[in-house]
Parts: sequence; C-alpha cells; structure tokens
Amino acid sequence: MSRRSPRVQDSPAYMLHATAWRETSLVIQAFSREFGCVAMVAKGAKRPYSALRPVLSAFQPLSLSWTGAGEVKTLTRAEIAGVLPLAGGALMSAWYMNELLLRLMPREDAHPVLFDAYQTALAQLAAGSRAAAALRRFEWTLLRETGYGVDAEMPDFEDPTVEPALRRDLRERLAQNLAGRELATRRVLLDLQRLG
Repeated sequence: MSRRSPRVQDSPAYMLHATAWRETSLVIQAFSREFGCVAMVAKGAKRPYSALRPVLSAFQPLSLSWTGAGEVKTLTRAEIAGVLPLAGGALMSAWYMNELLLRLMPREDAHPVLFDAYQTALAQLAAGSRAAAALRRFEWTLLRETGYGVDAEMPDFEDPTVEPALRRDLRERLAQNLAGRELATRRVLLDLQRLG
C-alpha cells in the first residue's frame, strides 16, 4: 500500500521569513490563506540559477505549491502573483506585521480573514497610505482572529481622536500575548516615529 504525502497546489501565500539551510537551500516561513503559517524547505533556492531564487521575496503575493506530511514541508513550486512596491517606513511596518504573525500564529491554523487583512495592509502601505491606520487595523484583526481581541465593532482608524487610546489598548493586548518577548521591529518603528 502506498502512502502519499499530502500535496498543496497554487495556494495564495506570502513569505514571512527565510533562513539559510545547508549549502544551497532555505527554510521559509510562509503565510497561506488556506493553511496559515507553514514552514517549508526550498531546496536549491540559494543556487545562482534557481527558479526559486528571484521569486521568494518577502511582502510579495505568491502562489506556492508544496508536499509533505511533517512539520516542515517541501516547496515544489513558487510563482509571483503580483508586485507590491514597499520602501522606507512602509517596509519597516511590513516587517513588523511579519514578526507579529511569526510570534502569535500557531502553525497550520488557517485564518482567511487575517490573511485578507495582511494583504490589505500591505496594499495600503505600498500605496502610501498612513502606516499607523493600516497597522492598527491589522493588529485589531490579528487579535480578534486569534481570540485575544475584543467583541466590539472595529473602530474608525482614520479618526485622530481615537488613535492614541486605541494604540495604547492594542499595544497592551499585544504585549500580554507576547509574554514579555519584545519585538525588534517595534523598537525600530518607535525610533523612526521619534525621528520623523
């Protein structure tokens, strides 16, 4: 009897983080709409002529295919599904969102609403929208979708009178859930806000 590994084909996803593994490969952490956070080995992705090398970029919409039943899957194909030009503060805000997902999301727990919120926040950042509003909206959805938020309606993040109190509340909730593990990107964002 043949035991075949589960295969996933063309899942909408974003690469959150990549780490070198062995001489020519990467271990990537991806956030998929249908499968949540998934760890995958991208074999040969560091080779100069690898088809994966130019495709695996953070913050860019991807279509990923993989196989495997274990905790770490094997990436079989990756294709670009769009381009989001991020630079400067927008890029730092995107790194912050990735760090939140990596720290707070359990593996392979699908959250399509959160995936859509992440995608929307990236599009807003790429379009030059106010980063604070995009980040608060994403943080609100992250806390709500993972069961750490509030049951109230989503506030108007564009209202400047609501922003300071809302920011404090979201920061306190995130700090509680991170259990004292400070986010590196949050420190940098705060420093950038003080300078700007």
